[in-house]
Amino acid sequence: MLRHVFVAAVILSLFSCEKRISSINTFSDEVFVHIADFQDRRLSDSLILFFNHEVAAYRRAAALAFGSIQDTSAIDALGRLLHDSDTTVQKAAIVALGQTGGTKAFQLLIQANFSNAEYYEALGKTASKDQAISLTENSWALYRLALRGLADSVHVTNAIRFLQPANNTDSRLGAAHFFNRGPTNIDAAEEALVKSATSDPSVFVRMASAQALRKIKSKTVQLALNELVKLDPDYRVRVNAVRALQAFPLNETIEIIFKALNDDNNNVAIAASEVAIQVTTTEQYSALVQHARGTKHWRVKANLYEAALAATSHKELTEEIVHVCNDAENPYEKAALISALRNAPMAYTFVGEQLLTSPVPVIRSSAASALVGMNKHKLFEKSMQDRFLALYQKALQGQDPAVIGTIASALLDPSLGYKGIITDYQFLYDAKQKLSLPKDNEALQPLEQAIAYFEGREKHVAVKNQFNHPIDWELVKTIPSDQQVKITTSIGDIVIQLLVDEAPGSVANFIQLSSSGYFNGKNFHRVVPNFVIQGGCNRGDGWGSEDYSIRSEFSARRYKEGSVGMASAGKDTEGTQWFITHSPTPHLDGRYTIFAEVISGMDVVHRIAVGDEIVSVDLIHK
Repeated sequence: MLRHVFVAAVILSLFSCEKRISSINTFSDEVFVHIADFQDRRLSDSLILFFNHEVAAYRRAAALAFGSIQDTSAIDALGRLLHDSDTTVQKAAIVALGQTGGTKAFQLLIQANFSNAEYYEALGKTASKDQAISLTENSWALYRLALRGLADSVHVTNAIRFLQPANNTDSRLGAAHFFNRGPTNIDAAEEALVKSATSDPSVFVRMASAQALRKIKSKTVQLALNELVKLDPDYRVRVNAVRALQAFPLNETIEIIFKALNDDNNNVAIAASEVAIQVTTTEQYSALVQHARGTKHWRVKANLYEAALAATSHKELTEEIVHVCNDAENPYEKAALISALRNAPMAYTFVGEQLLTSPVPVIRSSAASALVGMNKHKLFEKSMQDRFLALYQKALQGQDPAVIGTIASALLDPSLGYKGIITDYQFLYDAKQKLSLPKDNEALQPLEQAIAYFEGREKHVAVKNQFNHPIDWELVKTIPSDQQVKITTSIGDIVIQLLVDEAPGSVANFIQLSSSGYFNGKNFHRVVPNFVIQGGCNRGDGWGSEDYSIRSEFSARRYKEGSVGMASAGKDTEGTQWFITHSPTPHLDGRYTIFAEVISGMDVVHRIAVGDEIVSVDLIHK
């Protein structure tokens, strides 16, 4: 560590003036390279030295670095920057303190007494339960409190005020998301939320308000949601309204849910079929099967089959699903149909065969998940436990990290009772030998927990990726600040603009992968209506990675419609997978790296479905 401190001191002596080299991006200035590299290596002591630099831009960059590092030992030093002579440095310190969190950070912030947006959000991120009561001046402060479970009736009253039409769009949006993610008791906001969901000029405010209405179970709300499902011109509002109807008695909503299954937008139909899984009763069995047989959309079909089986585990229907699954050529369709069988424990032999013999990763991972679902099903018989354990143990002999992680999660579930029948758990250690960091981080986490569970230990071995992939700074220096990339898909083109100045490591990683053709031919394996589309997985099921990981790079930038973020299994576990948001998703802010923004082709993003292909990803040269 002392060596790095010395290096930083040398840098400070070499770069002591405001003048910077003209460049295509920030990092032709070697000082910014060193600051970002210290951030990437998580070298707090070296970064803190820059807090005293005479160049404000360097102080700002060093402060922002702690938004990603989140080192509590730096809180006092960041607190001193709240009184910096440069307002951009002050804002950077505010963001870093908010990201780091804790009562001490809150005390430093409240004493400094700012009035900008970053300040209010930081207060909401750091306040304790006792301190939260005083935060009523900003809707985004309320929202951040709500995410942490600290909002109460006082905050509800103030959020109603911010939801009123007289406020600006950003304030209304913060209030709408507060109600969506905040307290469950929001009946006092009924009138304001209904008005917001049905008439706010911002589609983003309407969609957040619509989903929040699931918490208010009144006839007025139900009627408003029905109208939104039928009439709102934006599919995202219709998606959220359908989801909100899940909170109401099915006999009162089934007609509108079935109507939504025929919506012109497939995302609405998918959302409706997902709601059906959660709320269907035996009375709807026949209608669900009829709709499943009649739809041409395979994802809706699979969901409706699953909903029908949830209503009643029918032998003939189970055989029908197996038949349809065997005939399916699309691996994602086959995987979805296998997932539907989680509600039919009698099909475990077929699903087990898919688990052990399929060469397709997404089918194996879906089969593993379906078996675990069967294991938890109310119709699972105790006499089947030994057969399931035999399947699990045989599957763990393979090399598939998704299968290992999924089965490990089942074995450590006390409700399934495997601890009482497993006397030799060496097979878990054998499975561990087949996994490695950082590639298999997501599978190793539940596996280590399972080993600790069977050994009777309260704590399991921590799974943490080590620094192993330094940023290629020579590449970074060649990337213009406005560099654009064309993502050619099987249904159209998406153009994104990379944010190299904010996320150099993530951008360099994306360009390296793109230039090698890594993404070509891969699929969008995950699409959640009105949330994200996700790609970049080398397995096609979300469990894929490579033998390296990169660091998280958080900024003050918010997730909005068309933000491009790095997928991860936790901080500093990013690799090859990325996603694009359908709409603002502020609960992702400061938790997932944003490295690009869509500048054209959002219509394509909204039409992307699971299985659509990434044909190529190419830099646009001007």
